[in-house]
Amino acid sequence: MLAEPKFIYLSPPHMSGNEQKYIHEAFATNWIAPLGPHVDAFEKEMAAYAGVKDAVAVSSGTAAIHLALRLLHVKKGDFVFCSSLTFVASANPILYVGAEPVFIDSEFDTWNMSPQALQRALEKANQEGNLPKAVIVVHLYGQSAKMDEIIALCDQYEVPIIEDSAESLGSSYKEKKSGSFGKFGIYSFNGNKIITTSGGGMLVSDDEEVLRRARFLATQARDAAPHYQHSDMGYNYRLSNLLAGVGRSQLEVLDERVIARRNIFDRYKRELGDLPGLQFMPELENTRSNRWLTTITLDLQESGISVHYLLEAFGKAKIEARHVWKPLHLQPLFKANTYYSHEDGINVSEQLFETGICLPSGSSMSEDEQSRVINCIQSVYAEASITYQHSNVNVS
Repeated sequence: MLAEPKFIYLSPPHMSGNEQKYIHEAFATNWIAPLGPHVDAFEKEMAAYAGVKDAVAVSSGTAAIHLALRLLHVKKGDFVFCSSLTFVASANPILYVGAEPVFIDSEFDTWNMSPQALQRALEKANQEGNLPKAVIVVHLYGQSAKMDEIIALCDQYEVPIIEDSAESLGSSYKEKKSGSFGKFGIYSFNGNKIITTSGGGMLVSDDEEVLRRARFLATQARDAAPHYQHSDMGYNYRLSNLLAGVGRSQLEVLDERVIARRNIFDRYKRELGDLPGLQFMPELENTRSNRWLTTITLDLQESGISVHYLLEAFGKAKIEARHVWKPLHLQPLFKANTYYSHEDGINVSEQLFETGICLPSGSSMSEDEQSRVINCIQSVYAEASITYQHSNVNVS
């Protein structure tokens, strides 16, 4: 009797094997609670890797965005522009501070924030005297947005940028690391990210003074006093010393993880790239994506295969695959919020949602697991071809 095939996950954690050394050190020195030498070292190592002056380790990427908005003094009644094609965590912190998100469509070259849509949104906001207090740019699935164009627009109107690099740690734009362009950059170390601390995040910036305040806010905003005194609202957002130790071990192998995921993408493209109607997420010239997730689009007219049908086939084959993110402007939570499309009548993020699929891309995937994903797609195409031929025979 054949054994059941092992379930293939989309992006499972991939341990380096060195995590226990750091965890044991934390236990041996009794640095278990938040803060400690691993936290300090992880922050320094992450700042050095990203090419920025400082970093603050926090409990999640969402917490990092929230802190960035607080540090920019975003408050109730303010507006914040945000990429629409992203996970809800990119925009939820805007609600935390009582501000109003305005969503910006994607463009086809990167799937990220459309400079055309951003320009129209900024021009209108300027005319109305309601410029945003920040622009949150998301680097989707590891691919950098068009930062030159976006920075030029934001500089023109003196609007600070928060880079949501939760999915793009290890990626680069013109040989500069993702997350190092804006006033703030944020990373996520959730269990499905390219490196993980189980749960955690990092806020990075070249403004060391502002990040000192970030540490203050992230540790319950405790004043310098001999007793517990608080003059400002703070948060319990600091990363534990244990998890920071895991992060240090993971950071040591980050470049290897990027190579592994890029190799998986290359194999998928090599073996599936000629299938009709199947396109891969592009890589913009002078950028290097970490290929956190390999993503494809399916043209139903050319392939004869719907996204729903392929996802069903993956499920039957015990393979986890998913739709690309549902645009935030289509989410019930944000149905009343303003949205700017790429062009009049052209909603790129909606097209990508309707046609896009994320393939298993974990850096620990075996050759056999990659083959199972490839064979599943090829089998679906073969079935679609037979069905099409059969229907033509019946018609004739």
